[in-house]
Amino acid sequence: MVYRWLKQHVLTLPSREGTFLTEAEVCRETGTSRTPVREALLRLEADGLLQIVPKKGAYVPPITEAEIDAVMQARSLVEEWCAGQATAFGDMLAAELDRLLARQVEVRNDPVAFIECDREFHRAIVRAAGNPVLADFYESLRDRQLRMGVHAIMMSGGRGDSVLAEHAAIVEGIRRGQPEQASAAVAEHLARTLVALRLPVAGSWSAGFGSRGQVGGHRG
Repeated sequence: MVYRWLKQHVLTLPSREGTFLTEAEVCRETGTSRTPVREALLRLEADGLLQIVPKKGAYVPPITEAEIDAVMQARSLVEEWCAGQATAFGDMLAAELDRLLARQVEVRNDPVAFIECDREFHRAIVRAAGNPVLADFYESLRDRQLRMGVHAIMMSGGRGDSVLAEHAAIVEGIRRGQPEQASAAVAEHLARTLVALRLPVAGSWSAGFGSRGQVGGHRG
């Protein structure tokens, strides 16, 4: 429970700022003891979402422009090729993607759930391509994508609706069994996502820790 709650908070912290969280503050806000909080922080560190700094707390680093560019370049290389390969499964894969897209529509007002569903959508395409090496590499980008994706949805008005339409275009290419159409739809989707990720932060938004909004006031 603490892990899920804390992960959602970390994913919705301002992405261009570094933030320190302490065990004591998280314990106070969650009403739990240090043991589950410490375990949750260690799991989040293993996920690559924060760094435990001895005697200071857990540091959630900012997302830099260089990291955004690197991750999106990697995604383009993997996902465009995988989409073309995945068209071999046509209707069968399209049916699974339709289900994931319907779920994404249901959670469109929850940025974290929306992006987690987004990841499942893209993961299904990558796995369908049948290359386990690429699939494993893609998984290594998972948590970076989650925080970036949440930022893109929160900072860009109407981005959620655009994502749904772009996903539908990808599904159509796969359903028709057209590799070039599917790959082009993925390329367009990722290009638009990159634009959203580069938007300047217009005020911070956070899921908040109770009525105080954000745990800790320390900035990196």
